[in-house]
Amino acid sequence: MHPQAKGHKKRVTIVGGARSGIAALKLLHSQEAIVFLSEYSSGSDELVAFLESGSFPYELGGHTEKALDADFIVVSPGVPSTIPLLKEAQQREIPICSEIEVASWYNRAPIVAITGSNGKTTTTRLLGHVFSQSDRKVHVAGNIGNAFSDIALDTRKEDVVVLEVSSFQLDHIHRFRPAVSILLNITPDHLDRYENKFEKYAASKFNIFSNQQKGDALIYNYDDELVRNRVSRLAPSRQLHTYGISQKQELRDGAFLRGDTLVVRLNQAEEILMRKEDLALKGPHNVFNSLAAAMAARVMEIPSLAVRESLSTFEGVAHRLEFVRNLDDVQYVNDSKATNVNAVWYALESFQQQIVLIAGGRDKGNDYSSLVPLVQDKVRVVIALGESAEKVEQELGVHAEQHMLVDSLEQAVQAAHLFAQPGEVVLLSPACASFDMFENYEARGEAFKQAVHNL
Repeated sequence: MHPQAKGHKKRVTIVGGARSGIAALKLLHSQEAIVFLSEYSSGSDELVAFLESGSFPYELGGHTEKALDADFIVVSPGVPSTIPLLKEAQQREIPICSEIEVASWYNRAPIVAITGSNGKTTTTRLLGHVFSQSDRKVHVAGNIGNAFSDIALDTRKEDVVVLEVSSFQLDHIHRFRPAVSILLNITPDHLDRYENKFEKYAASKFNIFSNQQKGDALIYNYDDELVRNRVSRLAPSRQLHTYGISQKQELRDGAFLRGDTLVVRLNQAEEILMRKEDLALKGPHNVFNSLAAAMAARVMEIPSLAVRESLSTFEGVAHRLEFVRNLDDVQYVNDSKATNVNAVWYALESFQQQIVLIAGGRDKGNDYSSLVPLVQDKVRVVIALGESAEKVEQELGVHAEQHMLVDSLEQAVQAAHLFAQPGEVVLLSPACASFDMFENYEARGEAFKQAVHNL
């Protein structure tokens, strides 16, 4: 039996009391489900006040047998699938759903869903900007901004929903079906949540098109061999429209770079979109993100002129290669969102100048070897901090002219200010999660910006 609760008095346990969990609770409660919240931590004052004000039954400080008294369970993306409660639920054959799965039951608009180890936030925001510049109402949600459940009831069939979706959100989907799915790339990340097995992590990403059907569109990274091979094996049997994205070669169907020009081929017609230099977002990775957004917009019938204008006016994403300040002819750049090695690779690729790199945090099983050539070529100083500081110093710092350990982000900024020479870039690009020192990467980025402005 599918666990859909619409119009039924079903008993639902929400596991996790963060943003997504609360959004799912509100949505299901509004649809007459009987909801119960189970949160492993002791919970914030705000969470308790919300639960008490709505007279919602709940438990804090751990999961008990009561959480299993449910027709189905909704799991927040921050909750690992390996916790005993969810394992027991599987043993008892209690359906487990992600929050985006639940929201999709009530959504009326076509979904454009974007996933990937890197670039998904930028591409989501970029595509949201493209739609917002057209006459079509767009709802941007998911792994950024509002949870999908917050906006699901507000959607209309003539709107469009642009969702950033993480691997965690794709772990427990049943019917979640995008009209257009975008698979940007798959590189090692969050392996601690997938038994340190890259194949398990990749399988979650591929779930993005697992429920797509004949006539739906799949936009994918043609230059990523793993992605290309999986798509070529699975997509034809489902009769999906597939469109590759490439910076290396021209494609029969898709978007690609021809010299310095972005080109789109759709329905056997070729469109010269724009010059690379006219893109608002700079760097090779942003050319790729722009190609992906352009392809999706054209599939959704946004005119080329509107796509071109939108890609040239977009203002970027906070904490992703975000310019902070120029001080004494040194640029300070906040890339706090670079929480994995591949994101740092993209960041280092984006600069021609020499770099003072601030890196470190909570390591997720990182292999830094792919960064070594770029560090040797572009990074003059490595400043390491956080739980992984010694590993960063040993694996990256030794390949720079100078390296040092610091105890705080403020110390890192002060040291970078002393080391940096005119014409260089001070780059916060941690390659690690923030949870050892900050609540999230946004808080880390804000702290970096404040420390830079305090110089």
